[in-house]
Amino acid sequence: MPGAELRLASPDLPPNTAVRLAELTTMRMGGVLPQFVDCTTEDQLIAAVAVADQSGDRLLMLGGGSNIVALSRIKNLLAVRDRRGWAEVRYSGGRALLTVAAGASWDAVVAWSVEQNWSALAPLSGIPGSAGALPVQNAGAYGAAAQDVIRRVKAFDRLTGEVVMLDLADLALGYRDSALKRSIARFGGLTPRWVVLDVTLDVGPEPGSSKDDAAVPVTYSQLADVLGVPLGTRLPGSPVRQAVLRIRRSKGMLLDPSDRDTWSVGSYFTNPVVSPEQAASLPPEAPRFEEAGQVKLSAAWLMTQVGIGCGWGIGANPVVTTSTKHVLALTNRGGGSAADVLLLEQVIVGMVHDRFGIQLTREPVLVG
Repeated sequence: MPGAELRLASPDLPPNTAVRLAELTTMRMGGVLPQFVDCTTEDQLIAAVAVADQSGDRLLMLGGGSNIVALSRIKNLLAVRDRRGWAEVRYSGGRALLTVAAGASWDAVVAWSVEQNWSALAPLSGIPGSAGALPVQNAGAYGAAAQDVIRRVKAFDRLTGEVVMLDLADLALGYRDSALKRSIARFGGLTPRWVVLDVTLDVGPEPGSSKDDAAVPVTYSQLADVLGVPLGTRLPGSPVRQAVLRIRRSKGMLLDPSDRDTWSVGSYFTNPVVSPEQAASLPPEAPRFEEAGQVKLSAAWLMTQVGIGCGWGIGANPVVTTSTKHVLALTNRGGGSAADVLLLEQVIVGMVHDRFGIQLTREPVLVG
């Protein structure tokens, strides 16, 4: 089957002009970039990364800008945007393997795969940004995660200067975590040691296969309720995708320029993962989920218990507040800055820690 072109709907920018991160991020904040490069080929991308590392400038890889909180003043930084959006399919062992460029729009990848009657990616619908972020964050939603579908990542190793292939074991994926993400701190604090070039995904059975797994199991209770089916029911990708998009829209998690609730980075805090002993100290009604021998808690529940609700902010007319639809999203109501975001973050983290002794952790990257 031929591939497709699935580019991010990001703005074309004239060369040699001052580019503000506010133009390239979903939170719509951030100052002028000292250096900015648009790349349309793999060779261009690798060369730009090498230039940043050789010069000593910090490197920021840009996709959809949906995981960035940017300051107004930015120095000693080279931002590299991956504009490649191709996708190709091959078949192996009765499976359809979809390889996509790191710069491809993730939701466009999901939509296209569902159109081809592959359902595996459907629960991951509506996640903003590029495919290259998927293995870094181990992105997940509505009962599915990147680790369920990723088979291989092609990456440029900034340490060795080589292009390498990383399999699932190499990625060491965990809850919103990966070996790639854990390497960020040692490589300038913004971009991993391994810059993702493309990602190969197992999207379903080869057409004509006898395997009965063309449908996706519904394993998330809210999704099952919206679909009106029992948990575990297997459904084609299309109704699952539409239901996920409906839920995300109700939470302000689908990008919409006219909706200030979507001027955000999605969920700002990760759900804390704590020891069973620490979880036992919480009230019995606190939501709990098993996570590799630990206990995952609900950051949203913790926030609401200390009085932080939807649309909550600091002061009489706050320019940054929690979303009016979903407490976990911090939103730019217009004219907000990263300083406003970080102040709200600090207050929320302090309130939750003072009450429960639980530390909330920021999910997006801070640039500047």
